[in-house]
Amino acid sequence: MRIFKFGGASVKDAEGVRNLAKVLKTAGYDNTLIVASAMGKTTNAIEIVIKNYFENKGELQSSIHDVIKFHNQILLNLFENESHKVFSDVKLLFNEMANFFKTNKSPDYNYVYDQTIGFGELISTTIISNYLNDIGLKNNWVDVRDFIKTDNYYRRANVDWEATQTNIAKNFNRNILNITQGFLGSDANNFTTTLGREGSDYTAAIFAYCLNANSVTIWKDVPGVLNADPRYFENTQLLNQISYREAIELAFYGASVIHPKTLQPLQRKEIPLYVKSFLNPESAGTCVSKGKTLEPEIPCFIVKKNQILISLSSLDFSYIVEENISEIFSLLHLYKMKVDVIQNSAISFSVCIENIYNNLEKLLQHLRAKFKVTCYDNVSLYTIRHFNEAVIHKLEKDKTVLLKQLTQQTVQIVTK
Repeated sequence: MRIFKFGGASVKDAEGVRNLAKVLKTAGYDNTLIVASAMGKTTNAIEIVIKNYFENKGELQSSIHDVIKFHNQILLNLFENESHKVFSDVKLLFNEMANFFKTNKSPDYNYVYDQTIGFGELISTTIISNYLNDIGLKNNWVDVRDFIKTDNYYRRANVDWEATQTNIAKNFNRNILNITQGFLGSDANNFTTTLGREGSDYTAAIFAYCLNANSVTIWKDVPGVLNADPRYFENTQLLNQISYREAIELAFYGASVIHPKTLQPLQRKEIPLYVKSFLNPESAGTCVSKGKTLEPEIPCFIVKKNQILISLSSLDFSYIVEENISEIFSLLHLYKMKVDVIQNSAISFSVCIENIYNNLEKLLQHLRAKFKVTCYDNVSLYTIRHFNEAVIHKLEKDKTVLLKQLTQQTVQIVTK
């Protein structure tokens, strides 16, 4: 078995779907499972739908129509006959989404999010599956929620590995080209759950682990894993080889090309991960596997924007000790804050976080009861692996450095 994952950029329009078919013809598709994301920026568009559902009901139908219009244009470009069953299949999915908003009684944003955001993946895979069948690439459309089981931690669900392994072993047909959705699962009550943003890579790794796959290939619009994001850094270079350990480090610090959870199941069974260009499928790309830490050995840069830096100090200048730190982390856990950097001294404690669940004000209110609190919003967190002084100096130029932390292999710098 091989697992191919195609992200939203690779299927952003009709030409992208046609190119996916070309990739399959070039790379082969025997004993292959395709994991596909929502098309283009569909996830962002459905997030606007969800926001309107809670905050601006008057715009709800208009925002749903925007998503329908986008997909209808792709359908019309791919299928000449408007009586093709794919049109009715996609319409049924949109009706299902609209009906959820009409009948839902839950005020829980995270629950509503997970029940609706995945329609992007369900629709994209329906379109791709029908197109591949039409051009002779016979395939089986699979609902991933029948296979990947999770808890009900909506928007960042944890996989029930035993149930998932059992489902895949019993019900997955290896003898045909299969296509399924990334990002999604279901809980014990069969409500839809999601694995976190960019979770389609993780979906591919879950199936690879359970199927004992030979490899996972992530098809992207870059030639492979670069040493920095070209949107923010100049003169980026391709990394030919990365060890599992190094890739996990890069993912932990926020390298956007690989989802943090993706590598762990692959490493356990030593399944190689390839990151290749869907524009040039015959190129070697990057291989993540056992072996050399990094090839070539050069500094790697990661940036996370829109972070929050919180600096705490005791009200009476007493030491920040284990009891205080334990309490701080309990609050960070309570308000579902993702921690990226911590730094403490005798009387101060700083933490750089992501406010994913919009609980910042509640957290700050709680912290101010016991600590003097300084909060910097919209800061940037830079991480450099395998740094040298020259690259640190260049990065810090013309920036206000709020926090800096060095270890043997890594420097992290928070700037405003």
